[in-house]
Amino acid sequence: MDHLRDFLTFAGQSPTVYHAVAGLADRLRAEGFHELRETDPWLIDAGEKYFVLRNDAALIAFATPDTGFGAFRIVAAHGDSPAFKLKQHFEDHTREGYLRLNVEKYGGMIMSTWLDRPLSVAGRLILRSGDDLTVRLVNLDRDAVLIPNLPIHFNREINSGYAYQPQVDLLPLFGFDGQPQEGSRLLEEIADRAGVSCRDILSHDLFLYNRQPASVWGAGDAFFSCQRIDDLECAFAAVEALPRTVPRDTVSVCAIFDNEEVGSASRQGADSNFLYDTLTRLGTGLGASDGEIRAAMAGSRMVSADNAHAVHPNHPDKYDSQNRVFMNQGVVIKHNAAQKYTTDGLSSARFELLCQRAGVPVQHFANRSDIAGGSTLGNIANTHISMETVDIGLAQLAMHSAYETAGTRDLDYLIQALSAFWTEG
Repeated sequence: MDHLRDFLTFAGQSPTVYHAVAGLADRLRAEGFHELRETDPWLIDAGEKYFVLRNDAALIAFATPDTGFGAFRIVAAHGDSPAFKLKQHFEDHTREGYLRLNVEKYGGMIMSTWLDRPLSVAGRLILRSGDDLTVRLVNLDRDAVLIPNLPIHFNREINSGYAYQPQVDLLPLFGFDGQPQEGSRLLEEIADRAGVSCRDILSHDLFLYNRQPASVWGAGDAFFSCQRIDDLECAFAAVEALPRTVPRDTVSVCAIFDNEEVGSASRQGADSNFLYDTLTRLGTGLGASDGEIRAAMAGSRMVSADNAHAVHPNHPDKYDSQNRVFMNQGVVIKHNAAQKYTTDGLSSARFELLCQRAGVPVQHFANRSDIAGGSTLGNIANTHISMETVDIGLAQLAMHSAYETAGTRDLDYLIQALSAFWTEG
């Protein structure tokens, strides 16, 4: 349970993608990884370990072999999760004297799970620093707001299926003034928490997050629940596994992207040039020619790691009868004929064989043919760098809820499998 306890601590300290990436970067520094900056020339030594950040929201780390390399071995995950984002002007004083926050949806969330629970605010502040800008992470770290349900007396259809209107039903309550006030009291509290002046805040990327503590529960402590399991669990496993590997003739690469939940089309998403540029620059830094780098990319392999849907105990009919997966029964290989998951027969067989050698159980997932599934970042990344890719994850319940559930034994399986991929894959 050591890895799980460590993960739950990490998840509790990662209310936003910015905090998650900062925490992962700290872990890499502690393991001897050197930070590079995209705006600087790169000096790369064989046998060393490096990482680079983009926009505080994405990270690529890599470990180089002592001698020449012939390919890259890449594990990709994402650090963002569905949430409510505060709009630029977010304080809404109602005629009744309530102080609400004006928010918008980020990603495909289960909206009802955000109601009637303690929420807080975290993210990053963009600050004036002389004639320049600086960034400061902030976490209000208290029960600050709540989205109250309408009483059933005024909404008799609430238990019969209700279409939530985000601009009406899902605005969080922050305070009650009796009458509107000038200024932004919440922004002042956020500034105070960050140790900055409110006058210096020029902009922000702030999100609500669930304050409910993580829990390990069930018969034999079989399950755990917390916020943002999808996809922090895979991101954590990748960064935990990377320092355990000693690359021989390949470069071990760990990519944590942002904005997967909204399509990955951003400068820090899988649909950007971040991975391609990083691989090209590190190859050049190791003395490889353009032709050698292209050949290495062609011979590379990727594991796209994003969690999978465990069979729901109350709705087993929603799942394919033969390609269904369960918590605590190992790593999931995900399949889709329309290539929402990029797994094919070759990549599936190769990864399953690797897991067998490592003693890691494997499951296979496919959706019912009459139910559309989600997608992930592997197929998007492959439009920029084409390589053999397998989509995997760990089985979980309530994906995209404000409080998700997974199995307590699976994290160790994934760390073991990713370590084997970088060592032998």
